Parts: sequence; structure tokens; C-alpha cells
Amino acid sequence: MASTLYRDTGFTLMHLVEDIKEGRLALPDIQRPFVWPTAKARDLFDSMYRGYPVGTLMFWQTDADPGSTRQIGTGAVERVPQLLVVDGQQRLTSLYAVLTGEPVLTKSYESKRIRIGFRPEDETFVVTDAAIENDPEFIPDITKLWEQGYKGVIRRFMDRLEELSGGSLSDSDRERLEERIDKVRSLREFRFQVIELDADEEQVAEIFVRINSEGVQLNQSDFILTLMSVHWEKGRRELEAFCRAAVEAGPSDLSPRNPYLEKPSPDQLLRVGVALAFRRARLQHVYSILRGKDLDTGKVSAELRERQFEKLEQAQQLVLDLDNWHEFLECLRFAGFRNRKMITSDATIVYSYALWLIGKHDFNLDTKTLRRVIGRWFFMTHTTGRYTNSPESQFEFDLGRIADLKPGDGDAYVAELDRVVRANFTNDYWTISLPNRLDTSSSRSPVWFAYLAALNLLDAELLFGGGKVKDSIDAAMTRSRSIERSNLFPKRYLAGHGVTSARQINAIGNMALIDWSSDPASSEADPAQYWPILSARLGGERLKDHMRWHALPVGWEQLDYPEFLEKRRSLIAAVVREAFERLWDGQPANHSLSIEELIRSPESQNLEFKTTVCRNMRTGEVDRARSHVVVKTVCGFLNAEGGSLVIGVGENDAGNEVIGVEGDMATLGKSKANQDGYEMYLRQVLDANLSVPTVSTVKIRFHQVRGRTLCELAVAQSGRPVFAKPPKHQGSSKATDFWVRVGNATKQLHGDDMVRYQEDHWGQ
Repeated sequence: MASTLYRDTGFTLMHLVEDIKEGRLALPDIQRPFVWPTAKARDLFDSMYRGYPVGTLMFWQTDADPGSTRQIGTGAVERVPQLLVVDGQQRLTSLYAVLTGEPVLTKSYESKRIRIGFRPEDETFVVTDAAIENDPEFIPDITKLWEQGYKGVIRRFMDRLEELSGGSLSDSDRERLEERIDKVRSLREFRFQVIELDADEEQVAEIFVRINSEGVQLNQSDFILTLMSVHWEKGRRELEAFCRAAVEAGPSDLSPRNPYLEKPSPDQLLRVGVALAFRRARLQHVYSILRGKDLDTGKVSAELRERQFEKLEQAQQLVLDLDNWHEFLECLRFAGFRNRKMITSDATIVYSYALWLIGKHDFNLDTKTLRRVIGRWFFMTHTTGRYTNSPESQFEFDLGRIADLKPGDGDAYVAELDRVVRANFTNDYWTISLPNRLDTSSSRSPVWFAYLAALNLLDAELLFGGGKVKDSIDAAMTRSRSIERSNLFPKRYLAGHGVTSARQINAIGNMALIDWSSDPASSEADPAQYWPILSARLGGERLKDHMRWHALPVGWEQLDYPEFLEKRRSLIAAVVREAFERLWDGQPANHSLSIEELIRSPESQNLEFKTTVCRNMRTGEVDRARSHVVVKTVCGFLNAEGGSLVIGVGENDAGNEVIGVEGDMATLGKSKANQDGYEMYLRQVLDANLSVPTVSTVKIRFHQVRGRTLCELAVAQSGRPVFAKPPKHQGSSKATDFWVRVGNATKQLHGDDMVRYQEDHWGQ
């Protein structure tokens, strides 16, 4: 029988508090560093008061260096702690703070006291606010009950209660209330079950992970931060110090403060560091690497662990370097993004920073080149929502693209990132996908912010005003409201024409950044009335600029509303395209890959190969189930960034093999054994199994390659969620399956994951 690494014991609450004060019990940073919400502390005292179990505490017997531990208490005693808290940090911190009155640190790095009130009449614990403070039925701060003058607190409470009742309390009432107050005071004798570990550092880290791996309490970044706290405490503290400095007052150029990630987290910076050090995005792999595990043999060694932590330390120094940090952030400004209000994806910032560091330190690129290439990358990934769903998987895939590049070959690095950008921002994207995605009313849509970024890049003015759009956006940072936008067709006007849907009224196509200061009444007027007056004040060339910047069709004020929205969405997309092309420094911004280039490329976020649509390659017979594979792939492209599905290409050891679709055509019968018939079949399959028609989003093209016919389905990004029917054997005829493209795979989303993806991707 294996020997145990722990023993059961017990501590009273007051014993725990005294051990913390005296430094015998300390806290290593192997859990989340921030305290609970005050409501949880209230619930904890309520549970203790009622005699409910409140969980087990876990301590580690160690002679650790006091410089590598953090004591909860603030006493001046400095000693090597006998016990470190492994599990129960939040409970102990809350209990200590309430019993002693010591302040705690909030998630915003603010110091505050936890104040819990108690009403003896009905034995209720509450979080104290101004109302509780003034309510005579409450003892507003139970901390006072454990202080030396607690009797005076009780006496004053009784006096206030008598004053409220208009007379004296009866002896029985006074005795009942005092008993309940004494019961609160006696919580200091509450006995906690404690497990004391007698194990080495590696075992403690493993135990911590195991006890927290059930449910959704911790994620992989927590586990890695655990390892850092055990094996490299200094590194964990550096991450936290950087994050804290980002929210403190002071010059931004001398601190991590910035307008984009106002409250960066250790988790986010950790992701940058591990991407730079190990070219990994999936943190479960990184956890194993940092434990010293050889991913090929499965063996764990302390020597390998030390080497891996050395690599992480070197990478983290670069991540936290303020020059690197602020130079990278200039890439976002270069791309037209001015502040936090224009950002919908923190992951896009985090992963773009990792690519910036890789480009600078592994491929020797200068900051000017990086500003342009990472600026283009950020604009594309943020606009398309590349890291909306399964960001780790997608970024791992992106890191794989540069894995075989020769270190120091900056030209190859730039070419690969730009190739991905061009593969996403195709002509179909600008003319189909982007106008489709602009068909939304969300004020937090990534495509709306792409348009604002475009106006910044074009140095556009507010409509009817002399002020710049970029200045208006910067000014919005000082206000609590989001960046203001106005209806071109006012709500009252639209209501008079039968348009009452909020989605239609507040559609992006009806929104513009307008300066009404010269004529405020016009904001509620018929466009046919205010446009001639306000446009006349702009004059010739300036009027043309305003119409181009703000995507106004000629005669827009006279158009039917639906026609106006459709035309303006296309013009907005054209403005975004024009601005984005300025980021290429004279290079051609768009380059559609030839069919030969596609065939030589690996499958990716935007590229998939299929051998057939309906033919079983083994039997030569019709296999209708293969059509479903095409349907879900197209559905995944529509719901992600778009892409190309090339039919008639197989795989072998030498790479992609051109097979052709002639056999597929023949399987369909004589009437469809040609390109027209094959295209008709594909269109029927897609329209019968997807929730939306595909005539405007899926272009079907045929190519002659090496004497064979290939069929390409060029799929544009959809402006709204698209669902696919499940295979017939599942017994459903409704389009209910939601597929998205992630990396080189098509993934089905369900439930909350599907809802979150739709909110993030389309702003619905």
C-alpha cells in the first residue's frame, strides 16, 4: 500500500488568523491572486454561522525561502513560514480581512475593506452599503465584534434599536439578540478541517492541478501560473507587476498603460510568452513542457524543466520590455484603431503581439517593417473575427505556418503573413462578404470598427463638420458613452414610412458619424429636406470627399430605404477596401491565388480539398453521404472567414494529387456529365441543405489542370448565421447544425458556444 502524502488535522479560525499574523502560515502564488466578490465572503460567514460545511483547507509543510512566498497578513514578523496555503486562498483571505479589518486588493488593484453587516433579529448577513450603515436593525460591520471595544458596539446597537422601537427592549428580547451576536463572535472558534501535505514541489503542483481540474474552476493558464509560482515565483510576480502598472496613474510611455488593453491579465501576457518561447498556443501542451515532460517519450525530468523555464524567462523579458510593448501598440494605431472602444477581440491583440515579437527577435525585422505587416495582420484578423472561436486552435495553426521558415529570413516571414491576409481579403470578400456582414445593427460589430479605422486612415472629417473622425473617437475615450453615431434616416421619419424594427432603424447602413452642431434640428428631419441645405455648405470637392468617406450613394436621400441600405453597405465596404490598401506601401493589396498555387497549398482556414461530391472512390457507386461533407464545409466557410473548396483533389505521400471531377460527373448520370449539370447538382445540394440561398455567396468555377477538370467553390463570408441540415439518417429535415471553420478543420458548435460565437462574430 502506497504511503500517503498528507495528514488530516484541524484549526480554529482564530488559530489560523494568529498564524497568518505571526508569519507561520503564508500564501504562495499558486492560485488566482484576486479575492472573491464581497457577496461570497458574506455567504461564507452565513454558512459558518448556520453550521454548514465550508470545505477543506490544504496546507503544505515546507521550509521555503520567505522571499518566494506572500504572507496574507501585514505583520512585521519575518520568518520562514511553516505552512503554505495550497487550496483555500480566497476563503482565508476573506476570513482574515473580516476578522482583522485589513484591506484586500480587488481585481482592479484597488485597496478596500470587506464590510459585512449582521441583523440579529432574523440572523441575516449582508454586504454593507450606505443603507445598511444607517439601518439601526443592523450591526453594519461585524469586524467590530472582534475588537477590544466590542461591548460598546453591542451597547450602541441596542440603544439605536430601542430608539427605533420607541421604548425599551424587554429582557427576553435583549437576551435573544445578545445570544445571536455572541454566536457571531464565537465564529472565531469555528473549526476548519485542514489537510497538511508532506510532499516535494513537483508533487504539490500536481496535487493542486488534480484537485482543481474538475468542473470549470481553473483553466490551463491557471495551471501554468501554478507551476511558475512553485518553480519560478519571480516570473509570476513580474507578470502581476506589469498588469498592475497598466492600470495605475502615470505616463503611459514609462509604464504598460495603453489605450487598447486597459487591464491586461497575467493570463494574456503568459500566452504571448509561451508563443514566443515554444511556438505553442494550446496551453495544455505548454503545461506539460514546463513540467519537464518530453512530448515524444513522455518522460519527465528536472533538468528539462529547468531548461524550459529558462526559455520562458528569456521570452518573458521580451514580452514585458516596455519598448517592445509600445512599439507593437503603434501597429494598431497604424491600422487605424485608436482606442479600446474599437476593439472587440483581446485575443487578436495578444496573438498579434506574439507575432510581432517573433518577427523582431527570430526573423530580425525592423520596427518599421513590422508596423506595416502586423498592422495589416491585425486589421484582417480583427475584421474577419479570426480568433473568435477556438482561438488557441486557430493561433496554433497560424504558428504552424511559420514553423518551417528559416530563422532570420524576414522576407519569408513577411511573405507568409501577407499571403494569409490576401487569402482572406479577396475580391469576393470586399464585394460580397463584407457587405453581407455589414447587414447588422450591432454597435459592437467588428466590421463597423473596420469602417471607423478606415475613416481614420483616410483622415476623414465628420459628415457636415470640419472636425476629424479620429479626433472624435479619441474624445469619446473621456466619456462614458460609446463612440456616437447618428441615423441618416431619422427614427421618426422611418416610423412615418412604416419602418419600426429596431434592427432596420439602427442598421449600420443607416449610421454615420455626423456633426449636427450647425443645425441640430436637422437630426430629426426628412433627409430630402436637410441634405440639400447642409451639403450646399460643403461645396464642390469637399462635398465629393464627404460623400466618398461616408459612403453616400448619389441621390441617396431620394432612395427607398431598403435600396439605400443595400447600396450604402457596398460603398462602406469600398471605403474599407480603399483604406486598407494604403497599408501596403505601394504593393498590390490583392492577389488571388491561381488554381496551381491553391493545389500546392496545404489545407487551411480558407482552403479545403475534396476528391468527390457524390462518388465513392472505392466502389465507384453514388454515395450521397459525401454530399453532406461538402455542405458542412461550405457552411463552415460561410460562418467563418469564407474560403475555397476545391473538388477533384486527393492526397498522397507526395502532396496533393489532381484527380479531377470527370468520374464524379459520370456517376451522376448522362444528363449531369458536364460542367453545367455538375454545377446545377452542387447548387441543388447546397440550397436544399443550407438555411440560406447561396447564389450570392458561393461562386462555382471550373479549372483545367494537367488535363483534368477541377471544381472550385469560392465561398464568401456570410452576413448572418448559416445552418445546415443534419444527415438524413439523423431523422431531421430542419437546418439545425451550426458549423464553423477553425484552422484546417470544420467544427460543429452547440448551445452556449454557438451563441457566444454568433454574438462575437456578427455582434448579434
